[in-house]
Amino acid sequence: MIKITVYKNSEQEYTAFHCIGHAEYAEPGEDIVCAAVSVLVINTVNSIETLLSDEFDIVTDSESGLIDFSLKKGYSREALLLIRSLVLGLQGIQKSYGTDYVTLTFKEV
Repeated sequence: MIKITVYKNSEQEYTAFHCIGHAEYAEPGEDIVCAAVSVLVINTVNSIETLLSDEFDIVTDSESGLIDFSLKKGYSREALLLIRSLVLGLQGIQKSYGTDYVTLTFKEV
């Protein structure tokens, strides 16, 4: 199962996320749920890194499926929008495939 926690601040802005695990929807290389989550998460990080000048911290581990991402102070509205877009996509995957494969939780920091 892929467990994703999205962190929001007191202004209800999504500023960080922690993603870990593998969906196990199908065999490795055939797992469309894992692939979909990976594409959304990696594209969000790459877009913030390439298209914006926002600074962030990231820790990754491909074996465990870990991507731990957090924006640093001074983040832009565009970065927040990209993370909101990520959340929208992840909610769609969770709705389509269920919580046996993807769990999405929100925590205020």
